[in-house]
Amino acid sequence: MTAPIDEDPAETPAPGEPEVAVEEPEPAEAASSTEEKRGRSGGSWVVEIVETLVLTLIIFLVIQNFIAQPFQVQGSSMETTFLDGQYVLVDRLSHVWSPYARGQVIVFHPPKGAGENGYPFIKRVIGLPGDTVAVRDGKVFVNAAALDEAYTYRDENGVSEPTEPLTDTSSWTVPPGDLFVMGDHRQASEDSRAFGPIPVSSVIGRVLIRYWPLSAFGPIPTATHEP
Repeated sequence: MTAPIDEDPAETPAPGEPEVAVEEPEPAEAASSTEEKRGRSGGSWVVEIVETLVLTLIIFLVIQNFIAQPFQVQGSSMETTFLDGQYVLVDRLSHVWSPYARGQVIVFHPPKGAGENGYPFIKRVIGLPGDTVAVRDGKVFVNAAALDEAYTYRDENGVSEPTEPLTDTSSWTVPPGDLFVMGDHRQASEDSRAFGPIPVSSVIGRVLIRYWPLSAFGPIPTATHEP
């Protein structure tokens, strides 16, 4: 009896010769489709990264220009409330619904000719529009009432240094739309005693918090110094 055989028998390798596995070629259309998918997949993550970076940049610019902006304190005009090299965050938005008030610390662009490097100034609001501010006998008077300024710089003996005029002028009436500002370290501050009231439009914003160094981290409250 003869054993049946396949009508199309497979070739059998010779003894000792390795078997060969042949991969079926991918159809041209399928290969092309796969490459296109790979190309789209490879390019999509690049697009996503670019979009994320652009969106992050836009958000950062919006926050910095319209909501909050960091600044580094330079100089000694606000000692000991702020020390040279400390970092603060300035609120640029709240003045829209809450006008600047006496006792707040603000950052502003100084008048032309003030300062040496063109950097913004950091000072405290002393007088509002319509107020009369006077400096005499080492004290500050607003509308004829002496201010109790617990925040001013004190010497090594804990004594508050006197406030003196910086020019021949010792009394000012704050015009509409202006603010009268002074540094807390009166002996080391160029402020409204020298260049007069400043326009509200020059104010960048109110100092919200001190965030560096961490040991001094905290909000900056509005000082209670009403006359």
